[in-house]
Amino acid sequence: MDRMAVTGGAGFIGSNLAEWLTAQGNDVVIIDDFSSGKEENLEDWSRAAGRRLEVVRANILETGRLRQVLHSVRFVFHLAAIPSVQSSISDPIATNSANIGGTLSVLVASRDAGVKRVVVASSCAVYGDEPGLPKAEEMPGSALSPYALSKQVCEQYCRLFHRLYGLETVSLRFFNVFGPRQDPRSDYAAVIPRFVLRVLSGLPPIIYGDGEQTRDFIHVRDVIRACWIAATHPEAPGEVFNVAQGKETSLNRLVEILSRLLDRRIAPKHDPARPGEIRRSVADISRARRQLQFSPAVSLEEGLRMNLDWYRTRIEATHDTA
Repeated sequence: MDRMAVTGGAGFIGSNLAEWLTAQGNDVVIIDDFSSGKEENLEDWSRAAGRRLEVVRANILETGRLRQVLHSVRFVFHLAAIPSVQSSISDPIATNSANIGGTLSVLVASRDAGVKRVVVASSCAVYGDEPGLPKAEEMPGSALSPYALSKQVCEQYCRLFHRLYGLETVSLRFFNVFGPRQDPRSDYAAVIPRFVLRVLSGLPPIIYGDGEQTRDFIHVRDVIRACWIAATHPEAPGEVFNVAQGKETSLNRLVEILSRLLDRRIAPKHDPARPGEIRRSVADISRARRQLQFSPAVSLEEGLRMNLDWYRTRIEATHDTA
């Protein structure tokens, strides 16, 4: 089987992807500095992976070390980043270094090590307040934060390395990914884990603004499938693809779904809207369907039901060890 690398492999999406890759019989090296990734994300499956899994504690800005690690690697899944709009507004230099500098380092090391293809995690944030829905890949985008701008630059670097050096690159614009191992207590926590943890803890979920802002939620299982197809499909190199459900859901609607699943009335707390956040977001996924034959398989409600079970287990485990 092929040898593959996952940067940020101890994070939410990265650990789910690395687990799936090893389960398919592939040799996987995780590259993570554990600044936000967690060893506990590897604990429940790494033993089963055995010798198929190697974990390298390294910063992706260490280009020379990356060259050594990526020797004999066929596919690189580059997920390491500072994935927060608010953090990028507070500290744009750190975001620029980790996201742009880190991606450039991964691309250079991959080129020099003879990697066949690099799949890079981009973001729906690149669209910003670009008018028109749904968001299609050909839209120019209008960044509202340093995070969004960093992802635009990373996409451009991917295209450039494909054209200049022949390194196969694919950029995947993830929309709002959710699923197990998504830390609700992290500074980078997304809306679903924050909502779920507060509701299960008996607290009201906090909505910034009126709650009519919309997101396009996609389960991590579908994201893993998209990553694999992007790494192996002959029409993927040099391209950018939206990875989403293609369905628009407001935060108020999200609360309603949670209320039904939990069979309780949930009254959210509304705080002032935050700067840099997008008002409406929904993807056009026709390019991924047409070129990659990719369609999402896990609905929002099904994914939330699985999420609730996972968070219940986590909360019970926390209480048992308290």
